[in-house]
Amino acid sequence: MKLLLTSAGIKNPSIERALLALLGKPIAEAHALCIPTAGYGHPRGSPGGAWRFIAGQVSTPMCELGWKSLGVLELTALPSIPVERWQRWVREADVLLVNGGDALYLAHWMRQSGLADLLPALHDTVWVGLSAGSMVMAPRVGDDFIEARPPITGADVALGVVDFSIFPHLDHPDMPENSIADAQRWAARLGGPAYAIDDQTAIQVVDGTVEVVSEGRWRHFGG
Repeated sequence: MKLLLTSAGIKNPSIERALLALLGKPIAEAHALCIPTAGYGHPRGSPGGAWRFIAGQVSTPMCELGWKSLGVLELTALPSIPVERWQRWVREADVLLVNGGDALYLAHWMRQSGLADLLPALHDTVWVGLSAGSMVMAPRVGDDFIEARPPITGADVALGVVDFSIFPHLDHPDMPENSIADAQRWAARLGGPAYAIDDQTAIQVVDGTVEVVSEGRWRHFGG
């Protein structure tokens, strides 16, 4: 799987060029599935928020980019659907657009639904994460980003697809708790490699190679 881990979606031309390179085709020729699940797990999440993400009525460009087709994959529904049906939908998609919200809630439902187990087989699929949709790929999210501890792990453990953690929305004007000093304290408690990225930054991962794509501010913390 090819990863484009963003803080706030496809916010600038540099991130868009990275997306096009990963797709290997124009957006207008690509089939997308969007995953709104993480939004339901966040205290500020709502049905209206999920609709705005799907409809492209938000400031985090993902679903409104002009895809050839766009479908909704709700992970909480997948356990009630025959595996061969929903896995075919996923395999036929060029890109998965994954909403923000609660990263640990998203990790829980990725495991419960079986999507996490399918990821290694999706060699050519592009995963575009938005905030929690990016953080879910990390080994840990850190205590700062725990909204509710999942009943299974009881910890801040995410999927571990990549070997670094992500602190999104660095220096966001509406998030005073997301300063660089806060990110430094967060990274020190994690004790592993991590990136703090602002909304103009994304992290691309292909075959284990990590590249930062940015028109903004970011910081790497070694572990």
